[in-house]
Amino acid sequence: MASSASALRVLLLVVLALASCASAAAAVAARTPPLANGLSFEFYKATCPQAESIVFNFLQDAVRNDVGLAAALVRIHFHDCFVQGCDGSVLLDKTGSTDSEKIAPPNVTLRPTAFKAINDLRALLAKACGAVVSCADIAALAARDSVQLAGGPHYPVPLGRRDGLTPANLTTILGALPRPTSNVTTLLSFLAKISLDADDLVALSGAHTLGIAHCVSFEERLFPTQDPTMDKWFAGQLKLTCPALNITNTTNNDIRTPNVFDNKYYLDLLNRQGLFTSDQDMHTDGRTKPTVTKFAVDQAAFFDQYVFSVIKMGQINVLTGNQGQIRNDCSAPNAASSSNDELPWSVLETVAETLAL
Repeated sequence: MASSASALRVLLLVVLALASCASAAAAVAARTPPLANGLSFEFYKATCPQAESIVFNFLQDAVRNDVGLAAALVRIHFHDCFVQGCDGSVLLDKTGSTDSEKIAPPNVTLRPTAFKAINDLRALLAKACGAVVSCADIAALAARDSVQLAGGPHYPVPLGRRDGLTPANLTTILGALPRPTSNVTTLLSFLAKISLDADDLVALSGAHTLGIAHCVSFEERLFPTQDPTMDKWFAGQLKLTCPALNITNTTNNDIRTPNVFDNKYYLDLLNRQGLFTSDQDMHTDGRTKPTVTKFAVDQAAFFDQYVFSVIKMGQINVLTGNQGQIRNDCSAPNAASSSNDELPWSVLETVAETLAL
């Protein structure tokens, strides 16, 4: 009898745990922002129903062979959306006298292998479905699948973006991507331009749970004197990799689980082991500290907000309908073949009202 009672208790605990997981998953699925006009979760259902599986299957092998690719693809999606919207313009190479966004200071460390992966996906999707899936959508899907393959949440991606015709200029790029030396006040001023708030800032910064950083992006916290908000042991470890100014070495963003998408990045911040000023200041500033603390102890809360915020970010200033084009090569605009391709389009057409909460 005692054995039966014990077995029943174990069974009850298992059922409750499964119910809790199901409820958490449902909550994540339910908490998505409004869709921008022209986007849909089933945009390619008729024209390329296998699009998402093609992207995932390719990346499953690619990330297994190169774990750093996951972080690189997430970063491309962020740098694309923050600058003149999610239009795939960061993927464009230099054309004639028009410079590429890739050569701008915030983008020079974007990995060539990630750009190649997106173009490889472009070729696979074109072979399967024709020129249907945009490069901007490929970048968004690749970022989502990279998060999942690194252990993070799976989330639905609104699709139907069109590709921009021209890259942003240097002034626009520098005015859209804050430096890693920025404090929370500066970060919030940048995000306010694209209708993102403090919760979005903290959640999206959590992507720093993956990837690496160059010494020059945080060296001001080590030299000439150590930033007092940095843990002394951590500073000493960083100086082994970055012993002086202007060193080209790299280190992991997250010292605890550098290749896993989890909430350990926030634990780093609680221990004063954030790498960038832009990271650590979120644990100092009263507008963001409570959220940092919550995410450090509650991974489900982080995942929930990350999903909401990254879907929201992925709809900034999107081109839809007849705007832009579907590029045949993600690194170059198509040759003009219709009046639509030659018409100017404005990045000032925003979805700010749609995304307003």
